[in-house]
Amino acid sequence: MPQPDRDTRLSYRGAARIREDQTTPTQTTDQRLLRSADSDRDPWRVLRIQSEFVEGFDNLATVSGAVTVFGSARIAPDTPYYDLGRDLGGALAGAGYPVMTGGGPGLMEAVNRGACEAGGYSIGLGIELPFEQNLNQWVDLGINFRYFFVRKTMFVKYAQAFVCLPGGFGTLDELFEALTLVQTRKVTQFPIVLLGTEFWGPLLDWVRGTLVEQGFVSPADVELLQVTDSVADAVAIIGESRQRQGGEDRR
Repeated sequence: MPQPDRDTRLSYRGAARIREDQTTPTQTTDQRLLRSADSDRDPWRVLRIQSEFVEGFDNLATVSGAVTVFGSARIAPDTPYYDLGRDLGGALAGAGYPVMTGGGPGLMEAVNRGACEAGGYSIGLGIELPFEQNLNQWVDLGINFRYFFVRKTMFVKYAQAFVCLPGGFGTLDELFEALTLVQTRKVTQFPIVLLGTEFWGPLLDWVRGTLVEQGFVSPADVELLQVTDSVADAVAIIGESRQRQGGEDRR
């Protein structure tokens, strides 16, 4: 096949893979939605948003009791954090949990890889970004979303627990959104496990030393977060929560 005579890249728009000219600026669907200049088109965008919810619900309808894992896309293979993510994915799969990540590289790949290698069900929910980030090769079910808020709904709706590996703004965003949902009892019996005491310790120190001391959150709110260095402990925490529910879906 003849190669294009211009710089190109492959990117995703929802479920579609597009070859694009690198010299042409690209915008994501989220960017267009949030531009006030395009507000006259918003009523029609509702149909696309609706279709994306329907697609997600349809593809994930048979998934029950998954564990959603978040972590940095920037972690390289053959590093301690990558190995930790791989061990976690394998342990969750071994315990019978479908494993769900953002489907990207780094720690997401590590978790999907561990689950896949252990014979578990490995799910990746990708997102359209202005820079290239394809679904990793270790997902059994991969879905690409246009809208962050649709994707976030899927992460919570089809999971019974969150595990957060070290990560950046995206991981923190998902962590605090899940924490808010549990604190406000929008979801119940939903454990949130932070894996890596050295990484997460300073954040918890700030929460206790600033938010609790100044009255912005209660001491009980901090107890919604469970921190460990042990993959086995993380899986056990999820299992104990499952037992308290009597094996029933918490949704």
